[in-house]
Amino acid sequence: QLQLVESGGGLVQPGGSLRLSCAASGFTLDYYGIGWFRQAPGKEREGVSCVSRRGRSIIYADSVKGRFTISRDNAKNTVYLQMNSLKPEDTAVYYCAVDVSTRSVCSSRKDEYHYWGQGTQVTVSS
Repeated sequence: QLQLVESGGGLVQPGGSLRLSCAASGFTLDYYGIGWFRQAPGKEREGVSCVSRRGRSIIYADSVKGRFTISRDNAKNTVYLQMNSLKPEDTAVYYCAVDVSTRSVCSSRKDEYHYWGQGTQVTVSS
């Protein structure tokens, strides 16, 4: 059974850092595109970052460029989102998702992802 589990969220002060993990079971993450999304209260779910199958392309939303880094650890079948210089506007539930298509460039569109984790809360506040 294909499953994604996020972890690493929490409460952090502005300017702080967190590393989110997305652990996969039932499939090999490196074969597929993985996206990180977030959803703040009252807002649409938005793409934060994605990495294509085999890591050939990476995309970041303009709002997180230079602050967030997506990476894979294939040995652990896990994708990470390192978040630095966090701002209050980064507060949201963060989700990882997998795109099981064969596209070579990852997508920031949530409707192109097929399986989702349960989400992890990130709160940036003093």
